[in-house]
This record gives sequence, C-alpha cells and structure tokens, in this order.
Amino acid sequence: MANTLTTENKAFIKSHLVDRHHTNTLKWDALQERFGNPDLLPLWVADMEFKTAQPVRDALIARVQEGVFGYSFIPDSYKEAFINWQQDRHGITVKPEWLRFDNGVVNSLYAMVNWLTKPGDPVLIFQPVYYPFANAVTDTHRELISCNLLNTPQGWQVDHEALHTIIRDRKPKLAIWCSPHNPVGRVWQPEELEAVLTPLVDAGIPVVSDEIHEDFEIGDTPFTSVLSVANGRFQDHVVVLNAPSKTFNLATLLHSHVIIPNSAWRKGYDDFIKTIHQTEPSLLGVVAGEAAYRQGTPWLDQIIAIIRYNDSQVRHILHHGAPQIHLQPLEGTYLLYVDLGSYIPADKIKDFVQNHCHLAVDYGAWFSPQTPTFIRLNLATDPQLVARAAHQIVTALQETVPQAL
Repeated sequence: MANTLTTENKAFIKSHLVDRHHTNTLKWDALQERFGNPDLLPLWVADMEFKTAQPVRDALIARVQEGVFGYSFIPDSYKEAFINWQQDRHGITVKPEWLRFDNGVVNSLYAMVNWLTKPGDPVLIFQPVYYPFANAVTDTHRELISCNLLNTPQGWQVDHEALHTIIRDRKPKLAIWCSPHNPVGRVWQPEELEAVLTPLVDAGIPVVSDEIHEDFEIGDTPFTSVLSVANGRFQDHVVVLNAPSKTFNLATLLHSHVIIPNSAWRKGYDDFIKTIHQTEPSLLGVVAGEAAYRQGTPWLDQIIAIIRYNDSQVRHILHHGAPQIHLQPLEGTYLLYVDLGSYIPADKIKDFVQNHCHLAVDYGAWFSPQTPTFIRLNLATDPQLVARAAHQIVTALQETVPQAL
C-alpha cells in the first residue's frame, strides 16, 4: 500500500477535487433526509468527489455543443473501445455479439432475476454483499438464500461446505456473484472462482456476476473475470454485468453492459427484456464511456494511487488509536469494511457512528445480518476527509470506551 502521495498525486487532487455541497448530490445534500443530520461527514454512497477524466469531459462538451439529444444507438467504435479495454487491462476476451446494454447494473440485477427465475424460486447470494442483490430477490418475490462468507484470519472466504449443502438441499435457480466483492474488498483468485463456479454449473444453476468494480485493483491480486476462469470453461453458463460508471465516476449517465456469451441465452434475454422495458441507450453515457475507455488510463491510475494512500491512512490511524478494530486487506473496490465490534455492540453502532463519530456511512447490517458491527467507508475522496473520519472514530472511542483502548 502507498504510504505517501507523490507531487503528481497532490497536483491531481488539487485540480480534480470538487466541493459537492449544494449540487443536489445524494452523498452530501441528502444527509438530513437519509441520516437526520446535515452536518455528518459523508463516506457512504459509492461515488467520488473527483472530476472525471478530462478527455471524457471534452467529449461530453463537444457532444453537448451539437445541441441535439435525439434517439441514438451504440456505435461499433464504442464496442471496440470497451473490448480493447477488457483485453488490454484484464486479459478478458469479449466478442461484440455478446454485448447488450442497459441503464445501470442494479437495473440489470432486477432484470436477471425476473428473466432467469419465477416468483417463489430460491436465489442464492453470498452475504455480506451489496444490498441491492438481496433487494432484487425479495422485491421480485423470490426466496432469498445466502451462503455467508467466512471472515477468517486469511481473509474473507467462501464457505464451500455450506455452498455444496445449499446446492444439494435448497436447489437455487440462480446465483448472483460479486467480483471484486463489495463490501469485503476481495479480488477472487482464479482457483477460488473455479471452486465456486464448478458446483453451481454442474448443478445447472446460471451465474450472474456483478463485475462493476473490476478496474479497482488496489492490492497485488489481478482481477479475473468469470469469463476467463479455466480458459473460458464457464462462459456458456454465466452473465457478466459491468459499466464504466464506477470506474470513471459516471453513475448518473445511466449506461451499463450485459455480457452474454451463450447465444441461446442471448436470444432468451432479447425476447424477455422487451417485455419489461424498451430502453434507448444513454447518448451521453455512451459518449463518456467510449472516451473513458480510450483515454482514461492516466486518470484512473491517479485515482487508484489515492485510494491506496487513503487505505494506508485509515489503517495507520486506527491501528495506533484503536488496535482492536479489525480490517481485512483491501484487494479491490474503493470501499473499506471496518469491524467496530471489539469496542461497540451491534445495538449501539448507529448511535456511536452518527452521534459520536459524526459520520454518515453504509452500515454492515445493510449488507448482511451477520455483520451488524461493521461499517463501510468510501475511500475515493479527499485524503483529508478520510483521515478526519478515521480520527473521529478514534476520538469517539476514547470518549465512550476509554477502558477498552
């Protein structure tokens, strides 16, 4: 992990950091509505305070100056840029005919559940996990099943014994996977992915993999897509969801990918999706995404350096001020899952975080009933704010449970 910021990093922060107060931004301007206190320091929503890459802004400005925003389509040049990005950055082979498009990964999660299962069917997720996974199951009146991840001294792991038992006894009709994993920060190794995919595919269970965080390789483990595992052995049994939105801070431009290698599945998806929505592509989302994939690498490299530095800051401050706070290594995403349970009981977490730490965070209970003493911190922001948040946690612990420190 990076312990210092370079001169270049500091210059990047100065030129790209934005004060988002009073811009109708969810993270900063909805604190009263969401948390009951407008003065909390927000480290919750997974977006950034950094302007997107200059080539992306230039491409958007040029298109806006044309002044017409009529119906559009996805050009071949976009597909080429995306496919090259996947190959060059991650060694993932994507064919143009595999690509479908949507207005966001969460939207696609709901579509996947509706397409691949029926009301009442069991759907498998791996908690703790991004809470729209569970919502996509329960909101559509399916049965939610979780194979809970294990928080071990070697890091978060899949409970393979539980997985095999669930497959045998509960017979899920769909599995939804998260890679890299939000919120636990794992970048799964190829052999781990193969060990998860093999029993699911052998049982005829389709797998949908949310890979929206693929570009945030924070540790030393390179990202591996389910498309690439075992030389592509599982391609006909998986659907991958991803987008340029998380990587390049483009969330509200509403553009994402649905990657379906299996030709029969693609026809099934095409037949299904037109029954629930007839969505035109987001013109500006496509313009931004293509520019990002073609020219966004230098910008992303700066962002990753800042995330690594922020991760090292939090670990240093918490280790010295509250050494029993448990942190697993951050391998992927820009989201740090922090366990306060050694100091604060589950029923006191919300009061402690909001009224003593003065923070707005995503709570572990949102991701799983198994992690009620966890909080998730967004590291893709001003390093000064991240350090301030970590110090506020330590100070609050010193004031509320000094005997434990």
